[in-house]
Amino acid sequence: MDQRAAERTYDITDLTPSAGWTLPALRRQWNQAKQRVAPWWAECSKEAYNTGLDALARALKNWDDSRTGKRAGRPVGFPRFKSRRRSTPAVRFTTGTIRVEPDRTHITLPRLGRLKVHESTRKLVRRIEAGTARVMSATVRCDGGRWHVAFCVEVDRAERTPIRPGATVGVDVGIKALAVLSTGQVVPNPRHLDTAGRRLRHAARTASRRQGPNRRTGQRASGRWAVTQRRLARVHARVANLRRDGLHKLTTGLAREYGTVVVEDLNVAGMVRNRRLARHIADAGFAELRRRLAYKTEWNGGILVVADRWFPSSKTCSACGAVKAKLTLAERTYICTTCGASLDRDLNAARNLAAIAREVDTAGSGPVAGRGADRKTPSLGLVAVKRQPGIASARQTGTVLPQGRPRGGSQLTLPDQQRLLGQGTRSLSVPSERRRRRARVAGLPRERESHAWIGSGQGWRSTTPASGGATSTVG
Repeated sequence: MDQRAAERTYDITDLTPSAGWTLPALRRQWNQAKQRVAPWWAECSKEAYNTGLDALARALKNWDDSRTGKRAGRPVGFPRFKSRRRSTPAVRFTTGTIRVEPDRTHITLPRLGRLKVHESTRKLVRRIEAGTARVMSATVRCDGGRWHVAFCVEVDRAERTPIRPGATVGVDVGIKALAVLSTGQVVPNPRHLDTAGRRLRHAARTASRRQGPNRRTGQRASGRWAVTQRRLARVHARVANLRRDGLHKLTTGLAREYGTVVVEDLNVAGMVRNRRLARHIADAGFAELRRRLAYKTEWNGGILVVADRWFPSSKTCSACGAVKAKLTLAERTYICTTCGASLDRDLNAARNLAAIAREVDTAGSGPVAGRGADRKTPSLGLVAVKRQPGIASARQTGTVLPQGRPRGGSQLTLPDQQRLLGQGTRSLSVPSERRRRRARVAGLPRERESHAWIGSGQGWRSTTPASGGATSTVG
């Protein structure tokens, strides 16, 4: 792209041929150039090259979709080259002999042949023998000094229903306790990273005394440095495996037992900016807990309700509904000044979350009423909008802006937001009181502005009537 643009500036007519970004186009280019750039290509499996080309095609597509506003979430940058030291060794086999042996201890993969596995494959073998599963691909990767194989399997999944389809549970996640349920059950936070802290510090100190690579001088790493790095990676891999196992057990139990699970829409990216709590928040895995609840409730025929990010679950009394103006993190017991109720603050928040789902079901006005849905609930006069493709900017998450407070402006009433949503307008804001006070202190002239975010297939356009209707595209 940059090469062709530079050639145009010099009035060069014979431009460099453009290259396609799709996987078939990248494969054609590789087949044309492999004899010249890699004459040893036949010594490796073709799947090794296809895996890299597929990753490149997906990375380019994600970057282009993010640049044009078609992809929600954080901005995705242009793909960067990863060296052998920075990349994770992995290959995906999609063709050839991919077989799980009947002895339940061996597998067969192309080019690698017959391999013995550490874990038993009896569950997968039973499904394959019964004709309810078909292996589509196998991915081999190295993680923490160990080689793993993951099978992508097409299965016939039977319809499931939760054990208690009419029951609702609110889940309040935290650091002191990983999860507190509205039923009163408390799931303790195992703090795996703190438990492994001594081993991590010892391995890190040992690695710091070894001779590592130096890009400036071109010095290569010593063998002892590589050994200590592998030892450090094994400790981190164990922590990740323990965290993964605990989250799987918790989310599976909730999805199988309750018909409706309610969680909060936490701003985890903003929470980790607190340097005192960042490590503990990252160790707990709040975002991963919600992600697993989303697909597991769908598998088990349940519903996941996501409360609005601005819903004051901790400040609201679960007994009378009164809302406290201020509640510090040091106050672990919620004491209502209106009705006198006293209970643990996390249990109070979990009960408020469970009450949200009951109110939505009673009113019959929930945004989504289907099985396995990820629902956004209205709170404090805010509009709850179902997540839809193409509705979020490239710099926003999947939750559209009308669900929360308009950025940099005062809160609109519910009818006004509904009217704006009906017209296809994203949000409307006016200068906040804080900005007006700053302008008065600085002696700046008072200005009245309004911004309308208008959705289109090209992204979101910000129009400012006070500036003559100039527009700027976001995403």
